[in-house]
Amino acid sequence: MSDWSSTFWASTTGLFGEEDEVDTFDPDQQTRWDNKDSLIVVIDCSREMFEKTRGEIPFQLCIKCTVSVLKNKIISSDKDLIGLVFFGTDKSENPSDFKQVYVYQELDFPDANRILDLEKFLEDDSCDNFATRFGHNTGYSLNDVLWTCSNMFSKSSQKVGHKRIMLFTNNDNPHADNPSLQRQAKTKSRDLSEIGIEIDLMHMQPPNRAFDASLFYQDVIQLDEDECGILPDPAEMFEELLCRVQRKEYKKRPLATLPLTLADGIELGVSVYNLCRSATKSSYVNLDSHTNEEVKIHTKYICKDTGRELMPTDIKLYQMFGGEKVIFEKEEVTSMKTFGDPGLLLMGFKPRSSVKTYHHIRPAQFLYPNEKSVSGSTTLFSALLGRCIARDVVPICRFIPRRNSPPRFVALLPQEEEIDEHNNQVKPPGFHVIFLPFTDDLRRLKYEQTPKATTEQINKAKQVIKNLTSGFDSSNFENPSLQKHFKNLEALALDRDEPEELIDHTEPKTEAINRKAGEAIKQFKDVVFPDDYDPLGKPAATKRKAGTADGSAAKKGKAGVDVEIDMREEAQKGRLSKLTVPVLKDFVKQAGIKCGTKKADLVEAIKSHFGFS
Repeated sequence: MSDWSSTFWASTTGLFGEEDEVDTFDPDQQTRWDNKDSLIVVIDCSREMFEKTRGEIPFQLCIKCTVSVLKNKIISSDKDLIGLVFFGTDKSENPSDFKQVYVYQELDFPDANRILDLEKFLEDDSCDNFATRFGHNTGYSLNDVLWTCSNMFSKSSQKVGHKRIMLFTNNDNPHADNPSLQRQAKTKSRDLSEIGIEIDLMHMQPPNRAFDASLFYQDVIQLDEDECGILPDPAEMFEELLCRVQRKEYKKRPLATLPLTLADGIELGVSVYNLCRSATKSSYVNLDSHTNEEVKIHTKYICKDTGRELMPTDIKLYQMFGGEKVIFEKEEVTSMKTFGDPGLLLMGFKPRSSVKTYHHIRPAQFLYPNEKSVSGSTTLFSALLGRCIARDVVPICRFIPRRNSPPRFVALLPQEEEIDEHNNQVKPPGFHVIFLPFTDDLRRLKYEQTPKATTEQINKAKQVIKNLTSGFDSSNFENPSLQKHFKNLEALALDRDEPEELIDHTEPKTEAINRKAGEAIKQFKDVVFPDDYDPLGKPAATKRKAGTADGSAAKKGKAGVDVEIDMREEAQKGRLSKLTVPVLKDFVKQAGIKCGTKKADLVEAIKSHFGFS
C-alpha cells in the first residue's frame, strides 16, 4: 500500500479533488458550458443598406463586424459555430426554398477561408458585384428568415448549446404594408425565444431619418435582463457597431448559480460572474510526429508491486498519526472538506465605509439575480440592492462557492446601473463580491526611517498629478505582446505578406505630457533634485575605482565608500587573499595580467607580477 498510496493532503485533482463534481446550485449549468456556442449572422441586403451613410456603406460595416467576430472566435473559442445568412436578395439559396433568403455560409467552425471570402465584399467594386451576383428584392418575409435560422440550428451535425441570431439592418419597419407578415414574424420570434434561441438587433442609423424600434422590432427581439428593457440608440459609426457586436458576441457564462439566503425560508437565486479576466496565449497542442494529428492523453495508475491497473476504489489516502497510517475513504475525505451547502448566507450589514482598500486580497466577482433558479429573485434582489444603496451599507455574507470549498466571508458592494449617451449599458446593477481577509492575511510592515518631503515639494508633486490626471478606461489599452502574437498568427493563417501594423497604446504620449505638465514637472525637479541633476546621464561617481598597473586599487569600505589600497603592499604583506575577487579581477584587467578566474589563480598571478612568488 505504501507504494501507491499518498498522504492525506496530497494533490488528487481529477481523482478525488473538487474538480470531479459539478458543485453548483444549478446542476445543468456545467452541461451548458460544455456545449458549443452557435451564432448566425443575418444581414439585410436591401438597396438601402448599400447607400452611403456618413461616408460609409452599412452593408460593408456589417461584413467588417462579421470578420471581426470570426477572428475573435478563432482566437478565443474556435470550437464555436458561426453562420451567415443574407435576406432581401433577388436570388435564393436555402434548404426550404424560401424566397429572397440566401444562406451564404453554413453553421460551421470559423476558419481562414471564411474570412478571406468575406473580405472580398470590402473591395471598392463590391457593391456592383453584389448586385450582379445576388441582386436586391424587398419581397422577403422575415418569418422565412427566422425559419431558416431555426432549421440551421436544428440540422447542425454538431452538439449545439447556446443559440443566437445577430440581425443587422437599418430598416425599422419591414413589411410596413403587410400586417400579416409582421404578425408571422413576431409569432415566430416568440416561438424561437421559447426554445432558447435569442435574437439580438444590431440596428444602424438609416439615411435622413431616425430608427424607431417601436414600429416593429420592439416585439421581435428579446432584451437581456441586465439591459432593463432599454434598447441602445442605432449605431452611426463602425466603432459604435463593432463595440455593440463585441458586447453581444460573448455569452455571459456564470461561474456558479447559487442560493442567497436572507433568513430562514427566504432565499433567492443569484449567479456569480467574473467581470474581467486576464487574456492569455492559447496553450500548445500535442501532435503526432508522423500524422500531425492531435494526441489525446490518457492517465492510468499502475501498482508498482503487481503491475496491474488500479481503479479509483483501489486507491486509499492516509495520514501518519502516532507512527501509523490512518486510512481514509473517499467519502470520509469529502465529508471532512465539506463545510455546508454551496451558497451565500447573510450574516448582517456594515457601513460601506468599513470596506477598506487593503481588504482587496483577490479579484472581486459580481452577483446578479437568476430568475430561472428561484422565481421572484429579480424583484427581491432589486429591492435589496436599492435599500443598500439608499442606506449606504454592505451586506456581509458567508460564501461557499462549491461543495468542497472552505467558507469565506465576503462583503457585497452595491453598484447602480450606468448608461452612456447612446443608451449602452456601461455598468450593470448588482453587487461586487469583495473577499474579506482573515486575521492572518494582514500584517503590519515596519519601514525604515526615510527622508520626508517638504511642503513645497508635496505641492509641486500635487500640481504634476493634477495636470496629468484624466479619464482612464482599461479597455483602451491592449497587451502589445498578445496583440503581436495574434496578428502574426492571423497573417500566417490568411497568407498575408506581413502582419497588420500594431499600435502600442501603452507607450507614454510624451508630447501630450509635455504640453499639459511640462512646466509643472520642471518646477518639481527644481525643488527636489540638485542643479546638476541629469536623469539621462551616467552617475557622477563609479561604483569602484579601477585598479592601475602601478599597484593601486580600490575596494568598498563598510560604509559603502571607495577606499584606496596599495596592491603592491598587500602582495608584499601576504594579504591578497583577504581582498574580494572583483577587486582582484579589476587590478588584473587593468594591469594586463593573463590568468584564471579563481581567487587562488588571481592571487598567484598578482604575486608573480610584483615578483613576490
